[in-house]
Amino acid sequence: QVHLVESGGGLVQAGDSLRLSCVASGDTFVPYNMGFFRQAPGKEREFVAAIDWNGDRTYYADSVKGRFTISKDTAQSTVYLQMNTPKPEDAAVYYCVADFGEMRRLIKDPDYWGQGTQVTVSS
Repeated sequence: QVHLVESGGGLVQAGDSLRLSCVASGDTFVPYNMGFFRQAPGKEREFVAAIDWNGDRTYYADSVKGRFTISKDTAQSTVYLQMNTPKPEDAAVYYCVADFGEMRRLIKDPDYWGQGTQVTVSS
């Protein structure tokens, strides 16, 4: 079991920057992959970014590639999503996710979800 708590959401101006954090607790001694999904009003949840258990590999949705960066502090069981030059279409509730299985499972249907943090982007 993994418990995830996000923080760092809020109002950001388009073109500025924002950093989300997610702290994991529970069975963190077992290797697990982590990432972020998001859901905008009236839309389905979508994958945003992921990082493997030791922080070696990262994966991004095409819509955020080159603007967002995911990183991990393994010692602190914390993952970060640096959002640079956000656009109004990036506004959504952002969810931290984790999974003990393969990366493709996390990207498609992760087992563990945080409660979400709202990101609003003003134009």
